[in-house]
Amino acid sequence: MGRKDVNKPKGRMSSYAFFVKYCREEVKNQSVNFTDFSKSCSGRWKCMGEEEKQKFLDCADQDKQRYEREMSHYVPPKGMNKKGRRKRKDPNAPKRNLSAFFLYSNDERAKIKALNPSYGIGDIAKVLSGQWRNIGTAQKAKYDHAAVMDKERYVKAMAEYKAKGKNKKKSSSSSSSSSSSSSSSSSSSDEE
Repeated sequence: MGRKDVNKPKGRMSSYAFFVKYCREEVKNQSVNFTDFSKSCSGRWKCMGEEEKQKFLDCADQDKQRYEREMSHYVPPKGMNKKGRRKRKDPNAPKRNLSAFFLYSNDERAKIKALNPSYGIGDIAKVLSGQWRNIGTAQKAKYDHAAVMDKERYVKAMAEYKAKGKNKKKSSSSSSSSSSSSSSSSSSSDEE
């Protein structure tokens, strides 16, 4: 979830950010308190005239052009949008299938919580994983079979979901083309 696209262009900097960078260069070899440095920079920025700020405003404009140029050529990785965020999951999409362990966990979690009310989510997960390792093959086979059935349910539901999506696209494109053809036929009849 926290993966960052290394190919994404570096964000644009504001004129104030360029000014702070300039100030940082002035005190490069000195040990400076960050709070004092920030207050000093903001005070100097407020007191500066427009002609003094112009150098930093020009740098910001150039950086904005660089950023827009790089973003026009940037192609986000699959599953991400241009801002680097994941695409929203369709709430109508079918729920993913559960593994045998998750089906077992769903059955046993309430029992463990009842026996150990002070346990948190992590503690319960540790107990469940320990139990899962130690249960017999017959009981695991029951959950494996249930997982296979759930996988079949998911595949079937996903096929129906995708078919509905294709039908919506077809119906919306055919209705728009039929409305445009009817409007063109009515305009041709008006010309006669």
